[in-house]
Parts: sequence; structure tokens; C-alpha cells
Amino acid sequence: MIAVAPIKPAITKDLLDRIDIRVGTIRAVEDVPASKKLARLTVDVGGRTLRVLAGIRGERANPQELVGRQALFVVNLEPRRMAGEVSEGMLFDIGYADGITPVLAVPESPVDDGARAG
Repeated sequence: MIAVAPIKPAITKDLLDRIDIRVGTIRAVEDVPASKKLARLTVDVGGRTLRVLAGIRGERANPQELVGRQALFVVNLEPRRMAGEVSEGMLFDIGYADGITPVLAVPESPVDDGARAG
């Protein structure tokens, strides 16, 4: 059992409403050559395809097992350059910040890609 991290400071509902979290299906997983940790995910978020870089290579024996899986993604982050490539979103996972092996944040049953969380 891990020690529970303190809860972050309160934010306004307006700030929360600005974060766009959507369900996406991971269509491809590729290594980022300039990184030992990053993988490039090609994600279908309902009529739009995103390239999301995620530090999952050291966390999973076979990152390819994610192909075809749905997960939650932040889709309105400003593009960010990492290891010479640009990431257009962020994979939501559970556990990394607490030092445990991360798992995907997923819908309990399949839903349409692009469905909004919240």
C-alpha cells in the first residue's frame, strides 16, 4: 500500500471546464528513437487523430498491448516538444505520480471515440 499523496489546492470549476478530456482509441504505438522512455501513440479521438508522446516504455513489458485499447486523453494541451518530436495531448494514467506501476484510465465499457469526460 502506498502513502496517499496530499490533495492539491482547490481550483475553480471554470478552470476545470477548460480541460478537455476525451476517450480515444490507441491505433498505433511506436518507439521514439531519441528516448528510452517515450512511445509515440497514434490516437483516434473521434474524427481527429492525435500524436501523443507518453513515457510508457519503461512501465510496460510490451507497449504494443495498448493498440486497440480505449483510454482517456487530455486533447487541448498546447503542443509540446519532447525528444525531438511534438506531442499533441496527454495520456491519462493512474499511479505514476505515486510511484506505482501505472494503469490506464479507461471507460468501463466501450464508448464512441471523442466522448467527453466530466
